[in-house]
Amino acid sequence: MNVAVLGSGSRGNAILVATAGGTVLIDAGFGLATLTDRAASVGSTLDGLTALLLTHEHGDHARGAGAVAADTGCRVLASAGTLRALEPELAEASTRVLGGRAATDIGPLRVSTVQTSHDAAEPLALLLTDHDSGGRLGIAYDVGRSTPQLLRLLRAADCVLLEANHDEQLLRTGPYPVSVRSRIAGPNGHLSNWQAGQVAAELYHEELQTVVLAHLSERCNHPELARDAVSAALSARGFVGRLLVASQHRPLEPFPVRRRQLALDLFG
Repeated sequence: MNVAVLGSGSRGNAILVATAGGTVLIDAGFGLATLTDRAASVGSTLDGLTALLLTHEHGDHARGAGAVAADTGCRVLASAGTLRALEPELAEASTRVLGGRAATDIGPLRVSTVQTSHDAAEPLALLLTDHDSGGRLGIAYDVGRSTPQLLRLLRAADCVLLEANHDEQLLRTGPYPVSVRSRIAGPNGHLSNWQAGQVAAELYHEELQTVVLAHLSERCNHPELARDAVSAALSARGFVGRLLVASQHRPLEPFPVRRRQLALDLFG
């Protein structure tokens, strides 16, 4: 599978996953025109989209969901709680409940989920496994705290897209009122850079090839701070793969996610 993070941050999130058997969009936190333009900028398209998967209903993840479904005719998959929360926007869309103990096959992908700790209706972390290449992509953002279930889900991933939302010092001294700071730092809010580093270190294994830091706050974080915190934690475990930082304003260059034996040239 090839992964293109179209953008990630407090104002919008979307990830395009292309495989030999089809393409899925993870979250639609931008308007349709922006999603279309960003997909085109990485050499892709929303035409023929196999499915739209939503992690939860907040606007920075689902703002464009109804428009994407209407324009492409794709099915929308999300937890029962997320679909209920988005019922007005998705009234005309074909939907399917995602989650539970059993994995879900969506065209070329198998999707496994666990619920995350976040102040949404029923938010999910995802593990996508490509039937053809065997590559496994884990996605966990809007995660107030790590849980054993989350670690079990993501522990075998070849690539993990992980939230590194804020620097703890910048959050304490930033512009937000106390109530907002408490929400962000609380168990149903977002992971700090330090917490992301601890989670990444827990998820380390010898086959882990790529870690992407996502959902950075524009007010309470800097890419260099996130990279440094997580890099230190991963380096202590022996990680020698790629550490990328997703941007709110532009897509990341697409990259492959495959089992190591099928990706000998990945870091060449």
